[in-house]
Amino acid sequence: MDYFKKLLDLLKTEREEDRQSYLRITEMSSVSERRAKGLSWYPIAIRGTEMSRGDYLSVEVERTTHQDIPHQLRFGVPAMLFSNHDAKKDRAEGIVTYQGGNRLKITLRTDELPEWSRDGKLGIDVLFDDNSYDEMQNALKAASALAENEKEGRLVNILTGEKSPTFHPNLPKIEIPRLNSSQLEAVNKIIAANELAIVHGPPGTGKTTTLVQAIKALNQLDHQKILVVAPSNTAVDLLSEKLSEEGLNVVRVGNPVRVSERLTSLTLDSKMAGHSAIKDVKALKKQANEYKNMAHKYKRHFGKAERDQRKALFDEAHRIMKEVGTMEQYVIDDVLNKAQVITATLVGANHHTVRNLKYKTVVIDEAGQALEPACWIPILKGEKVVLAGDHFQLSPTIKSSEAAKNGLSTTLLEKCAATHPESVILLEEQYRMNEAIMGFSSKIFYENRLKAHESVAHHLLFPGDAALAFIDTAGCGFDEKLEGTSSTNPEEAVFLFKHLTQFAAMLNPADFPTIAIISPYKEQINLLKEQLLHSPSLLAFGDKISVNTIDSFQGQERDVVYISMTRSNPEGEIGFLSDIRRMNVAMTRARKKLVVIGDSATLSQLPFYLDFIAYAEQLNAYQSAWEFADL
Repeated sequence: MDYFKKLLDLLKTEREEDRQSYLRITEMSSVSERRAKGLSWYPIAIRGTEMSRGDYLSVEVERTTHQDIPHQLRFGVPAMLFSNHDAKKDRAEGIVTYQGGNRLKITLRTDELPEWSRDGKLGIDVLFDDNSYDEMQNALKAASALAENEKEGRLVNILTGEKSPTFHPNLPKIEIPRLNSSQLEAVNKIIAANELAIVHGPPGTGKTTTLVQAIKALNQLDHQKILVVAPSNTAVDLLSEKLSEEGLNVVRVGNPVRVSERLTSLTLDSKMAGHSAIKDVKALKKQANEYKNMAHKYKRHFGKAERDQRKALFDEAHRIMKEVGTMEQYVIDDVLNKAQVITATLVGANHHTVRNLKYKTVVIDEAGQALEPACWIPILKGEKVVLAGDHFQLSPTIKSSEAAKNGLSTTLLEKCAATHPESVILLEEQYRMNEAIMGFSSKIFYENRLKAHESVAHHLLFPGDAALAFIDTAGCGFDEKLEGTSSTNPEEAVFLFKHLTQFAAMLNPADFPTIAIISPYKEQINLLKEQLLHSPSLLAFGDKISVNTIDSFQGQERDVVYISMTRSNPEGEIGFLSDIRRMNVAMTRARKKLVVIGDSATLSQLPFYLDFIAYAEQLNAYQSAWEFADL
């Protein structure tokens, strides 16, 4: 099918670009450079080993220094144990099977620790993740083959626009008092859908709450097992926790990032550990490890009798581990059979423990940030799919600009919302923003259909304050500068902090609000962070103030948001400020006050910003930076 052939080609381009960028970072890098980029733990100490299924060894390690550096070592990623003793030879590849805090377990394709692990300092490197690409590629090929089958491929053909979705007519409407009318409509649409329902959830409209209630209702109606997935571990964690709070039996496949006790108790590992049969498994594993340790006592330079004895001990250890494998599979099956909801990332939905499970309904949350090829992994496991997200916020991160330009950045959510409007429910009431902050986004992106719930519609930091301000730096000489490939605007950064310092002086220190300072440009963020360090009156409230890029704030909210637009040049070039979805995210993070600082002469080259400035003027929220000359 041409639809999937095109996706396979785009995925191939993306894979190649991703691989090349990985090689560029790693091939010429020292271990300390890789560590700084989050690709290595170094040095590490081995804290324990145990035999795993097959001829594998599970090694638990701990990162002993540089523990505050963010990293990319996660459950399911391929990784490599290495020694700096002889970097070319001393390496063993495996998969991360657990990661929490500064400990992780890596399962190596060997049955004993290599000799070199006793020499030199050890580390763990992230390897290029071919597995995820293989899973996506296989899913696309399977979907393409399925599309040829009239009956079995019905869902595939609906999602690719070849057929139309159907709904149960005249189902009795269910009532859930805690939901508003559009949320309730979404739940009923999900229940009535035979193949496809789409929940379009703009910022602050309670998409998670709606999904949780819909999943609970589906489960009560026909006791079906439901697969709930999302592209990020954080989104999976949030849903897992909320579903569990509603009393559903949730099994979280993979490692939660938010290591709370409640979440850890939902994992497959934790539920297996509490199973009655696991005592026997542990006893057998202990026995196998004892045999293996006895075998290791036979070192080099021994005769045939010792060699035979060593082989017999290893054989016995492997035989026991086979038995362990069978028993563990029984425990896994038992835990999964009792589960009402399985939660995982998109690729995690095909983890070996759940690979063969089928579901009546698959729910994909944050579908506006999900790469389409990854969505097909869970979709193939269900009869019906629910897509939830907002295609007017940030789209997925794509390494290859060519693949993005040719369509990989267009999500399945966006395609289906355009092709099957009858499946879409827009959540219309938002619970985050003052209506002045919400209004512009509602007009541009959501057909003016959003309304602010009365609890937030008029909330302000203090009586008489304004919820929205656009401060125009045109004519102030705040010119942008180029730092590498990123833009900065030092004078704008200084002005922003003077404004914020003056504003903060009017606030109650005992009830200081949360504040985000954001910009689309990384180098401008660095300047803003520096400015914060030079603002002693604000540093006292440092735990309430965050400075970061727009992308890192998707899904978050703060009482006050300052946006430094940065661009200011005579040519009117705005670069990637023209990505208005990114600006939609930026402008909808604020609850009670949004302050946008930028140069109208440069910004108004794009109709979007011209409209925003007009909107600010209409609300009497336009100010010139000249008005603050005394700052």
